[in-house]
Amino acid sequence: MSPRKAFDEARLMLVGVLILIWTLIPIYHLFVMSITPQAEAFAGAVWPKSPTLDNYTTVLTQGHYFLGHFWQQLFNSAMVAVAVAVLTLTVGACASFAISRLRVRIGETVSNLALLTYLIPAAFLAIPMYATMGQYGLLGSRWSLILTMVTFASPYAIWMLRQYADKLPYELDEAARIDGASPIQIFWLIYLPLMMPSMVAIGTYALLLAWNEYLYAFLLLSADTEITLSVALGHFLSTDDAPWNLLMATGIIYALPPAAIYYAFRRYMVAGLTAGAVKS
Repeated sequence: MSPRKAFDEARLMLVGVLILIWTLIPIYHLFVMSITPQAEAFAGAVWPKSPTLDNYTTVLTQGHYFLGHFWQQLFNSAMVAVAVAVLTLTVGACASFAISRLRVRIGETVSNLALLTYLIPAAFLAIPMYATMGQYGLLGSRWSLILTMVTFASPYAIWMLRQYADKLPYELDEAARIDGASPIQIFWLIYLPLMMPSMVAIGTYALLLAWNEYLYAFLLLSADTEITLSVALGHFLSTDDAPWNLLMATGIIYALPPAAIYYAFRRYMVAGLTAGAVKS
C-alpha cells in the first residue's frame, strides 16, 4: 500500500470515528441519565456516583403519575405501527401490481402523482387531516392515526414497489397466464414471493414512521388510554420539576423495539431500498 493511499484511508477512518463519537454522545447521556438517581440528576457528572436500575423498575411497574398507563400506551404504539405497516404494504403491493404488471391505463400518472404528494410538508396537512377525521367521527380513536399514517406512507410504498416490480421478468406473468393462472393467482403465487425483499424494507419503513410519529398522534388522540407512548413522553415536560431520569429510562425502553426491528431486517432493508434504483 502506497503512503498516499494509507494516508487517505487513515483520514477517512478518523472522520468516521469522529462522526461515530458525535452520534453516540446523546445516546450515552440518555443512558447515563436513565441510571442516575433523582438526587444526582443535575450533578453534571460523566458517570453517576450511585448508578441504579430503579428508574427502569419504576417505569415497568408504572410507579409514577406520568407512567400510570405505560403498558397500554406502549401497546397503542405497537398496534398503530403494525397496522400502518400492514395497510401500507397492502395498498403498495396492490397498486404496484396494477401499475407494473396489469399495466392499467393511468398507472404511470398515478405513480408520478403519488411521489408528488411529498412536495407538501406533512405539517401543512395537520389541520385538514384533523377536520377530515372529525367529519368522519374518528377523532380520539387510534384508527384516525392509523389512517393518517397510511396516507403518508402509501405514496412512497407505491413508488418504491413499482420500481422493483418493473425489474421482474414479464415473461413470468405470460407463462402463468398460459398455464391458466388468474390475475389473483399471479399476484399471490408469483408477484408477492418475488417482491418480498422490497416489501420487508417498505414494511419496516412504514412501521418505524408510525412508531416515531408525534405531531399527528398528539393532534388526533387525547385520552390517556388511547395515546401512543411518544405523546405520553411529552407529558413529562408539563411540570416544572420533571423527573428527567424516568423520562430517559422510558425513552430507552421506547427506543429498543425499533432498534431491534431495524437490526433484524437491516439486510432486507438495504437490498429492498436499493432494488430498482438502476434499470437493467
